[in-house]
Amino acid sequence: MISRRLLRLGVLASLTGALIVTPQAIAAPPDLGPNVIIFTPGTPQATIQQRVNQVFTQQERSQFGSNRYAFLFEPGSYNVNINVGYYTQVLGLGMSPDNTNINGAVHVEADWFGGNATHNFWRGAENLAVAPSGGTDRWAVSQAAPYRRMHLKGNLQLDDGGWSSGGFIADSKIDGQIRSGSQQQWYTRDSQIGSWSGANWNMVFTGVAGAPANTFPSPPHTTVANTPVIREKPFLYADSSRNYHVFVPGLRNNARGTTWQSGAPAGTSIPVSQFFIVKPGTTAAQINAALAQGQHLLVTPGIYRLNQTIQVTRPNTVVLGLGLATFIPENGITALSVADVDGVKIAGILVDAGATNSNTLVQIGPNGSSANHAANPTSLHDLFIRVGGAGVGRATNSLVINSNNVISDHSWIWRGDHGSGVGWNTNTADVGLIVNGNDVTAYGLFVEHYQKYQTIWNGNRGRTYFYQNEMPYDPPNQAAWMNGSTRGYAAYKVANNVTDHEAWGLGSYCNFNVNRSVVGERAFEVPNVPGVRFHSMVTVSLGGAGTINRIINNTGGPSNPQRNVANLANYP
Repeated sequence: MISRRLLRLGVLASLTGALIVTPQAIAAPPDLGPNVIIFTPGTPQATIQQRVNQVFTQQERSQFGSNRYAFLFEPGSYNVNINVGYYTQVLGLGMSPDNTNINGAVHVEADWFGGNATHNFWRGAENLAVAPSGGTDRWAVSQAAPYRRMHLKGNLQLDDGGWSSGGFIADSKIDGQIRSGSQQQWYTRDSQIGSWSGANWNMVFTGVAGAPANTFPSPPHTTVANTPVIREKPFLYADSSRNYHVFVPGLRNNARGTTWQSGAPAGTSIPVSQFFIVKPGTTAAQINAALAQGQHLLVTPGIYRLNQTIQVTRPNTVVLGLGLATFIPENGITALSVADVDGVKIAGILVDAGATNSNTLVQIGPNGSSANHAANPTSLHDLFIRVGGAGVGRATNSLVINSNNVISDHSWIWRGDHGSGVGWNTNTADVGLIVNGNDVTAYGLFVEHYQKYQTIWNGNRGRTYFYQNEMPYDPPNQAAWMNGSTRGYAAYKVANNVTDHEAWGLGSYCNFNVNRSVVGERAFEVPNVPGVRFHSMVTVSLGGAGTINRIINNTGGPSNPQRNVANLANYP
């Protein structure tokens, strides 16, 4: 018996009836559950197009729906137009994006919302080469829609004619021009682009060849030549024998440009046989048992209700989610906890708060973590956290980082401002992000609508490259949103004991649409010491709905109905 093996072309039957396999056997793909759809170059193009159209029709408007999908394209060429809807991820399975070629489009539109892309969340495209029909592809998105490890053989448009509000590109090559259009803020990291056109409030670049010069605020381009320390997101790939692996890219210092254009990237391959494959119906107890046995996790698309905390205790563990795989903690527990160990990678996971309040949704390192992980830090990639929107959710703190040297590589930490189960006394949530560890670095950090501080940074030597924030929309009155005698809470608070902290490319907006008389006293609150430095800050009163009185401490601003946008290049 040839168990789970398909034979490559060239199988011969000998005169004795024995099978002669030339040149080698081909593995069947692993069972990745019902919501992963795998295409090969041999799949009829009409079949592919029909399937992706079917999923898009279902997912186009499904902002808070329960379905999750991942399309996996094995290496080869495809003629297909992929319109990417909610909770849909499109992935190439090559070691290089150029191994999987899409002739047509991999795009996001906002037709369903009249061209307004400000609700186009929770989707992604990774590890593909795309030759767009007509020369331009569109990726009209806002938060939680990563565009990673892509090679676009043309131009890229980031809006659809209406509003759009923030997105993320990393480890990608755009041969032509990126046109930001109506994007309010955007972050591009470690990529190569032909050129960039457009700016509204803050366009931020680190390690990008072809990026515009640093000219904030006129035009508002914030450019840093190199990315100080980064590990790219792990990804799934198939080798020439169709064996599946997860590639874990190596750590890079002072990075610039992509990892893959000059050949195979540095890193480690882990065979999928070393992963416990989490599929719909898998329990938290089964997940924890697999982790305790030393297995990694490959979490397939689905919603997983957890009656116990997922405990990652072993160094170098990989937890890789596909298709916006979603964890929901029950009974007020923490959804995911990581020990204070080296090199854990958490990637592609959405954590949705449950109806019973959790003190913390995700914790990286226990309280008091003190180990130095500089040589092999834990990294968080496309980690999204949501409190309300899909239903009532409550959490005091969403993400708490206690370990040192953690890298946060694109996260959207969101208290829902629309959808189901939202309201000042309904989806209660104090703080989005608390950083207690030292030497923590955040890239592409989005934190929005929390009821107290959005971000509190207690550790030393923190670095943030790109920050987008909206203050809570819904304080019923000023008395309900006071920090002692101070009007409201800052969007980003650096603790008074911190002596070294630096941040680039930050924006904070207010839209106090329940009561427009509400005032936030300041967006950024920091100690006045020489080692704390902020660059390229903007505050905005969206449509004049309320006021942010100062940009940072008692400097800059206001943003109010008379003067919506205020900028500050440097502080101090």
